Amino acid sequence: MNSFNQAPIFKLLPGAGSLIFTLLFSPLLYAGTGLHQPEDRITDQAINADIATYKQTQARIAEINNKGIAVTDYHLSKAQCWLDVSLHEYTRNDRSAFPQEALGQSDVILSALDSGQQPDSETPLVNDADRIRTDLWERIASLKSVQGLSCYAQKLACAEVELVHAGNEHKQQGWRHAKPYIQIAEDLVAEAAAIGDSCLSPAVAPAMQTQEQLDISADALFAFNKAGYDDLLPAGRRELDELVQRLNEVYARVDRITLTGHTDRLGSAQYNQRLSEQRAGTVKAYLQAQGISTEIQTVGRGATEQLDQCGTATKPTRALIDCLQPNRRVTVEVSGIRK
Repeated sequence: MNSFNQAPIFKLLPGAGSLIFTLLFSPLLYAGTGLHQPEDRITDQAINADIATYKQTQARIAEINNKGIAVTDYHLSKAQCWLDVSLHEYTRNDRSAFPQEALGQSDVILSALDSGQQPDSETPLVNDADRIRTDLWERIASLKSVQGLSCYAQKLACAEVELVHAGNEHKQQGWRHAKPYIQIAEDLVAEAAAIGDSCLSPAVAPAMQTQEQLDISADALFAFNKAGYDDLLPAGRRELDELVQRLNEVYARVDRITLTGHTDRLGSAQYNQRLSEQRAGTVKAYLQAQGISTEIQTVGRGATEQLDQCGTATKPTRALIDCLQPNRRVTVEVSGIRK
């Protein structure tokens, strides 16, 4: 920054030099985001002090970023853009309140972030800037309300600030001076709209709950009229092993298994009820022994759900026993999510 060469406007008294030095560099004069008054920005010392204030604000942004808040975060981006437009106008010798008020907005956001609070998302028209391009403000509001905001938050934050910047120029010097900043805002909004929700993970269709049912012949599982664990036949064990393999290979998650035991109509209702319950319980124990940890419910239906009556005879002849074979079964119902 070049020095301003001008005649002194007052005569220094003895000791006044050190006093002025103290005032210029006193933390009270430019602590936080306080800039020198426009009329005081006529010395290298004052200007350097203001530049130091900008550097301090920039360092605060870096520090917050180091704590884990992304550079592209909406609020941190907005703090950066307020800082940028403030410094831009300061270096253009804007003597209005805009540089100070814009820098003050950066400070407000950073103070909230420093304290772990959520900054206000409103964008004030600092220095009583004109509200221009209502269509862009409305477009920004629309883009801020959708899920994809995180994909383009930085661009929207800076677009808002640039619209205020443009409004300040428009009020001070007209549209021609506002045009470059309007263009910046237009470009940022267009870029945000083009990005859309592209950074979001594609929606995953919810996994469909499926149910299937299969019947295992009790004759393959057990000897006639048997139901104990030691009564399981080799063929029945193989069939249950295949069921376990299917559950492990086909299902990503098995939520529930229901085992329902059935008998034929021969014998008393009480006997058949107990036999059907025992067979379902034995199959449950075998599945659990093979590592199936899913909840397994067991039900006994006795002879209440016959598939084939095979007439009305009750004498257990070989022909009748063979005919009634489909009724002797364990039904397996599986509910879960397939791979």
